[in-house]
Amino acid sequence: MADTSFDVIIIGSGPGGYVTAIRAAQLGFKTAIIERAHLGGICLNWGCIPTKALLRSAEIFHYLQHAKDYGLKADNVSFDPGAVVKRSRAVSKRLNDGVGFLMKKNKVSVIWGEAEIEAAGKVSVKASTAEAPKGALGPGTYQAKHIILATGARPRVLPGLEPDQKLIWTYFEAMVPERMPKSLLVIGSGAIGVEFASFYRTLGAEVTIVEVLPQILPVEDAEIAAFARKAFEKQGIKILTGAKVTKLEKKGDSVTATIDDGKGGTQTLTVERVISAVGVVGNIENLGLEKIGVKTERGAVVVDSLSRTNVPGIYAIGDVAGPPLLAHKAEHEGVICVEAIKGLNPHPMDKLLIPGCTYCSPQIASVGLTEQAAKEKKLDVRVGRFPFAANGKAIALGEDQGLVKVIFDKKTGQLLGAHMVGAEVTELIQGYVVAMNLETTEEELMHTVFPHPTLSEMMKEAVLDAYGRVLNA
Repeated sequence: MADTSFDVIIIGSGPGGYVTAIRAAQLGFKTAIIERAHLGGICLNWGCIPTKALLRSAEIFHYLQHAKDYGLKADNVSFDPGAVVKRSRAVSKRLNDGVGFLMKKNKVSVIWGEAEIEAAGKVSVKASTAEAPKGALGPGTYQAKHIILATGARPRVLPGLEPDQKLIWTYFEAMVPERMPKSLLVIGSGAIGVEFASFYRTLGAEVTIVEVLPQILPVEDAEIAAFARKAFEKQGIKILTGAKVTKLEKKGDSVTATIDDGKGGTQTLTVERVISAVGVVGNIENLGLEKIGVKTERGAVVVDSLSRTNVPGIYAIGDVAGPPLLAHKAEHEGVICVEAIKGLNPHPMDKLLIPGCTYCSPQIASVGLTEQAAKEKKLDVRVGRFPFAANGKAIALGEDQGLVKVIFDKKTGQLLGAHMVGAEVTELIQGYVVAMNLETTEEELMHTVFPHPTLSEMMKEAVLDAYGRVLNA
């Protein structure tokens, strides 16, 4: 008979779920994880990872097209859409297999199927249509004192703009196109929308982005978003802000969109494909939450700072527990959750210290308060900026278009926020994240020696600029 009793059961094996399972096992908990479709969840299989593989292919294609700018020759440059997608799927499979290995290594039991919480401490699992990995436990009833929801989220669907998997796509279909569309409408300009816009534009599609808010990349600092918009438009991406798609009319192999421009006028646009990127909504249905009285709000499970719901023994982490909807937030949230269960008194997560990254071209990365948010809090701020155009390494790389921006509290010297746009900024932002976690002041950053020549030097120069001491601009 299979063992059905555990200390901790996690429902969902995305980044939040599987990392939580590993940490729970490290802490000595007898741990199981329930999954219905893909080990690694959406992130590894249909989200963060495969999109980065696609974007890497587009980036290399871009560089090959501009080989002469580097004194090189690359004639008749082209791409194979099928091979680009195949590489992306191979990257996902490798990581999917890696999660399976990690579960075995850490002695975490994998239960395959659809989970529903029958009562506090009791989960029933029904058969899943997806093929189970070797060695996984099957349908049945399982017990655990602690049940952690890590069920993630799915694309939000707007009435009248429903995806059909053929002409109107979500990110699932956008990652595995049968062929490259010649024209594309992207509804929504958050991270998902602009990443796909960037990918398809680089590979030659005519791309239009429609955003209902006045600013693209709505969560980013306005100055950074404006810089990115100019870069996108220079690449040939058409952008309509303060506008709304009100109707999609499907034809044989095209879609005609009716767009309200927000100024009393309308226009129509015919494209081969549409990507709906209007956000995601938590997977809270069919889990038995109503039956046991777990409180939900706006499509997410309501939790406290240690991921506890209002029902003892039931917890929620990651996208299903609300924004920010980021894999690294889910992972850290899960670690805090199980460490609290163990009685280790972890620090609750400060969501202001969670970095956000968007992997379009140019890349965007940020942490902390935007300039506007700081001013809305009535804080007296110092703002520093440093352009890529004044950095030796950026010029040598041929990547001299970008900006680093920092925001300090004038009274205390506290670093309140950092925002970047340009090459490789997603790899730079962690420096500011560490600084903010350590409560570093501007003086300590000024005393830090940054290596030369690197892009990271701009991080120090932006700090110096905030205090009237910039050296290279």
